[in-house]
Amino acid sequence: MIEDAALLARAEALVRAYAAAKQRVVTAESCTGGLVAGLLTAVPGSSAVMERGFVTYSNEAKAEAIGVPMDVILRHGAVSEPVARAMADGALAASRAEVAVSVTGIAGPGGGSADKPVGLVHFGLAVRGGPTRHVERRFGDLGRAEIRRLSVAEALALLESVDLAQASSGRTG
Repeated sequence: MIEDAALLARAEALVRAYAAAKQRVVTAESCTGGLVAGLLTAVPGSSAVMERGFVTYSNEAKAEAIGVPMDVILRHGAVSEPVARAMADGALAASRAEVAVSVTGIAGPGGGSADKPVGLVHFGLAVRGGPTRHVERRFGDLGRAEIRRLSVAEALALLESVDLAQASSGRTG
């Protein structure tokens, strides 16, 4: 669990906002290993918001649990825009949530390359009835714990960016 008062305060605000809008969240996490779901569920009342979370650390888990096509993983690599998008879409399809956030990256200390360095993280955000969004961050080789903390913060930012009024009405924006 990440002990960060600012992140916890943001999670509390998210839980309140999503609960008021009657919107539920599903997470699909790789390099964060469930930290996004863990932070959200640290908030009292989060059961009204947190529908479920998938920790899909291996390629097989991504394919089996949330339907990421193995050919997409093999073609682009697990840390890529297509996989982040497919993780968010797959988590949404495998849940009853209205909003999905996904995280896949290289937290280090090893595993990086010239094309995909340590600190590269891809995020997906899917809202039922809307287009799936993608964000790429290159945090740099700041150490495993800091890359994971920054990744949780970015996942929260994506959840904060959802127009809950439009999501509640089924419209997209």
